[in-house]
Amino acid sequence: DSDSDSDSSSSSESDSDIGVYVKKNKTRNKKKKKKKSKKQQEAAAKEAFQNPVDPDSAMTQIQESLGSQFEEKKGATHKFWDNQPVLKLEDVVGADENTFLRPDDKIEDLKQDPYSLGDNFVWEDVDIDDDDKILEVYNLLKENYVEDDDNMFRFDYSVEFLQWALKPPGFRRDWHLGIRKAGNKELVGFITAIPATVRIYEKKMRMVEINFLCVHKRIRKKAMAPHLIREITRRVNMTGIFQAVYTAGIVLPKPVASCRYYHRSLNPLKLIDIRFSPRPKSNVTSSMIQKKYRLPNEPQTPGVRPMKKKDVGKACALLQNYLKQFHISAHFDEQEFAYWFLPRAGVIDTYVVEDPETKQITDMLSFYTLPSTIIGHQKYHTLKAAYSFYNVHTKTDIVDLMRDGLILARKSDFDVFNALDIFHNEHFLEPLKFGKGDGHLQYYFYNWKCPPTKPTNMGLVLM
Repeated sequence: DSDSDSDSSSSSESDSDIGVYVKKNKTRNKKKKKKKSKKQQEAAAKEAFQNPVDPDSAMTQIQESLGSQFEEKKGATHKFWDNQPVLKLEDVVGADENTFLRPDDKIEDLKQDPYSLGDNFVWEDVDIDDDDKILEVYNLLKENYVEDDDNMFRFDYSVEFLQWALKPPGFRRDWHLGIRKAGNKELVGFITAIPATVRIYEKKMRMVEINFLCVHKRIRKKAMAPHLIREITRRVNMTGIFQAVYTAGIVLPKPVASCRYYHRSLNPLKLIDIRFSPRPKSNVTSSMIQKKYRLPNEPQTPGVRPMKKKDVGKACALLQNYLKQFHISAHFDEQEFAYWFLPRAGVIDTYVVEDPETKQITDMLSFYTLPSTIIGHQKYHTLKAAYSFYNVHTKTDIVDLMRDGLILARKSDFDVFNALDIFHNEHFLEPLKFGKGDGHLQYYFYNWKCPPTKPTNMGLVLM
């Protein structure tokens, strides 16, 4: 971003336009065989990087997926994004391009002080370990964060979820950034960054994930979102990091992938009642609907159980090996893996499949808890949703593994199980009766250009 302080009224682009919202001889033979298969895996991975997805094909998929949304934004001016190191919607990226858009600055050349907010607003590093302050963040998000297009549902991130999402290994308190009113000290804006390692084709990059960009509805016309993005960028740059990844439900310059949400009913009658699911035809009875979505009472895969601390090493290696096949993927060391995947009540559930004979971890599945407030419904106030996180199948069929995920979620009283069409998810969506949602999720990089990719080559989940 430019070094000059920016006046809050300088951009007429609304905050909503900016995106507020993976015996001796016998032993020797076995070892040789293992070594060979590992070489084969590495060769296959290398080949995947040398022949990345055809950018034209991936771009066609993005345009078809987004339809008129993409065409309407193409060629339009974006007062904020046009001055940022991001690709324009009409930019074409070659299959071998995988590099920064703007070289890293020297730390001493960066703006050393926070951007000015004028006299009416002040910056704050929000201490999310302070009960009162995390409650303020919770309430700001609950009332002002992502809503569906029909204003019927709004994300309701719990305090426990927020503390999990924002304090991974290496987190920084000055990356939990708030804007307060100077007078009554009300929290009216928020944005966060957390450290992450992302592999983009053959390059492993240390960057940040940007999340929870939220501006109070009352001040949306004051263009606070650009201020939040500029200031979090400045703070991240001051630590020597110049790339970021983020997602948005809207079209910004320029998606590297466009993915689709799918939903699997676990409590179908409630979902119809709250109008999350469409009303059935008049000749379809309640018992017919319940029968359609009925699941076994217990998981069917032998050896499936909640993940424990002792599993971390094996499960982490299993996931990392699985993620190598995707063009863009997360990378976790064991400390990060333990943080993100060890089960936390009401936040994250992770299950592994332990082979009853060999005691090896052969598969894993995980989902996080993200309820939504149901706006204006007399009977129901909360939609309890499970979101598919990272799943690995090596021995168990993906359909069988994810059916167990649905059973486990239903046993924990979830109403719906949501999944994107990333990873190998397309293989289980139809057999397990997921319905196509109307929501898209676009992935974006800040200060990086690489070929776009299809959802099936995406191995990264942002919450």
